[in-house]
Amino acid sequence: MSSALKITLILSLLLSAGSHAADTAPRKTLAPFASEQALSSYLQQLQARQAALQKEQQKLQRATAQSMSAPPAPPAPMMAKSAPAASAEAAESVTNVQTAGVDEGGIVKLHGKHLVMLRRGKLFTVQVGGNALQPVSSLDAFAPGSDPSGSWYDEMLIDGDTVVVIGYSYSRGGTEIGLFDINADGKLAYRSTYHLRSNDYYSSRNYASRLVGSKLVFYSPLSLNLRRGDPFGSFPALRRWRPDAVPSDFKRIAPATRIYRTDEEPETGFGLTLHTVTVCDLAQRDMRCEATAVMGPQGRVFYVSGESVFVWTTRRGRDSGVFRIPLDGSAPSALKVAGAPVDQFSFLESGDGHLNVLLRAEGQGDAMWDGARGRGDMALLRVPLASFSDGRDSAPASSYKALPGGGGYGLQNRYVGAYLLYGHPGNAGRRQADQAWPRQPLYAVRWADAGSVQALSLPHGVERIEALGNDAVVIGAQGKDLHFSTIGLGAQAAIATRYIRADAAQGESRSHGFFYKPHTASEGVIGLPILGADERPGLNKSAASVLYLRNNGLTLTELGALAARPVQLSAADDGCRASCVDWYGNARPLFLLGRVFALLGYEVVEGALRDGQIREVRRISYAPITSTVR
Repeated sequence: MSSALKITLILSLLLSAGSHAADTAPRKTLAPFASEQALSSYLQQLQARQAALQKEQQKLQRATAQSMSAPPAPPAPMMAKSAPAASAEAAESVTNVQTAGVDEGGIVKLHGKHLVMLRRGKLFTVQVGGNALQPVSSLDAFAPGSDPSGSWYDEMLIDGDTVVVIGYSYSRGGTEIGLFDINADGKLAYRSTYHLRSNDYYSSRNYASRLVGSKLVFYSPLSLNLRRGDPFGSFPALRRWRPDAVPSDFKRIAPATRIYRTDEEPETGFGLTLHTVTVCDLAQRDMRCEATAVMGPQGRVFYVSGESVFVWTTRRGRDSGVFRIPLDGSAPSALKVAGAPVDQFSFLESGDGHLNVLLRAEGQGDAMWDGARGRGDMALLRVPLASFSDGRDSAPASSYKALPGGGGYGLQNRYVGAYLLYGHPGNAGRRQADQAWPRQPLYAVRWADAGSVQALSLPHGVERIEALGNDAVVIGAQGKDLHFSTIGLGAQAAIATRYIRADAAQGESRSHGFFYKPHTASEGVIGLPILGADERPGLNKSAASVLYLRNNGLTLTELGALAARPVQLSAADDGCRASCVDWYGNARPLFLLGRVFALLGYEVVEGALRDGQIREVRRISYAPITSTVR
């Protein structure tokens, strides 16, 4: 592992004296290619190196084949998904976002007095304002007349009266962006579709899209094939869809002067990726996009703050690099670093002008299910944003704080207030009740200083860490039970109380499956989809119910659950044509307009608090075949 991760911090970190006014401008920035000719010449040099390497590899393969009685087995195929306005009401959020002011693409949003849902290749609206609960409109999430086969429509965002659907098309080879109009009555109308060149963006933990004001932000990895063909055919580009669209309709959105590289030479024999941040202006009906790209190795984790996208890249067997790509289109900056973050929750751009990142010694990014993998010693990196430069500088060894708890499978981490919390699920598989359960540590460290690390002993695994205002809740399994431990985060972190839901398991693993609705600084309500302990979250099934807990000064009491019908609409009944697997889940707790709802597959269930219990008031099905109210 890198020596930087082996070093225990001796000196305290020098804290910035400022707050949000701290100088965060980088000392130097990455240099772009001066011209298209300069970029083309550089790529030709890389192609020549790759061609020479390919010849050597072919020669070695022929010699190996002659010495073996049978050819080697082909590599396993890469896993693909199935192979494959504004009012006080609209200001309410229904998405459990990481960073305030940075919305994340999800499956349900709020527009005025209407819920908008994205499910199984369709958009739906349900009126909830005015004490209503009524399906209103539905529409295909793809362009009329287009073939949606091989496409996945995963994420949705709303800006004003524009609904944005983000998907990935294996058949068209890129990110698909659908724009729809929504009016005050909840009626939907198709506007346009755009295709953005991209490799598959899917991550089991992260989301591809963000909305900052009216800026639609994408991170897209673009692998450059230097061994054959024209590498410019993989460069960032956008086209507007039409029935007779052809590849030549793509127009570059990142000229050479917006493409950057560091002094690091590409790894011979390994892929070269254009780590691309695309910002699209939704203030105009005809979407306009600009992209900035940085060349780097394949492994990546990205995090979006209010002003920048941070992309952490990992070189095989070598040090890593982190790029800071501003959303205003100005030049990126970079630092050489060590190790690898777990996922986007490993990052915090703090108000004192620093970037804080939880690291493991080894990791390959968060593409597909890679975020759950990783191993080795751990550390907290804390560097001033102003220390980013042209990529030649390294984060000093003194900026790493060695941490306990080697990074095993499924590590969870989250910044809550002044603390970084992290821990492992342990043996999250269902143990028998009579078996001993090893206690699991939850580590708590104040990220802004070099204080000691606390290890809080929990009688359950760490499967989810969420904020309860300035405190936290840790959720995980012990045998066949689901535990909720509240953590007070004052001068010291301390376990407060624990609630146990017998014979239960989490029904959703994604961050958006959880929601906390605060009522005061110390009171609020938690919502979380759950299943029976012997069930497993499935991509083709609805959560059994959404559990609601009241938080009163870190004491949790059960309010009850809103459950799905035992028999729901089958996949064969809804006429699904695209995106027929719920990769992002299908259950959400919803708190809005002073009311409590549960989204459960094709049902929206409303509950009311009576005599200290959540009880069902009514439910509707918004399924595309029939809609009923009772």
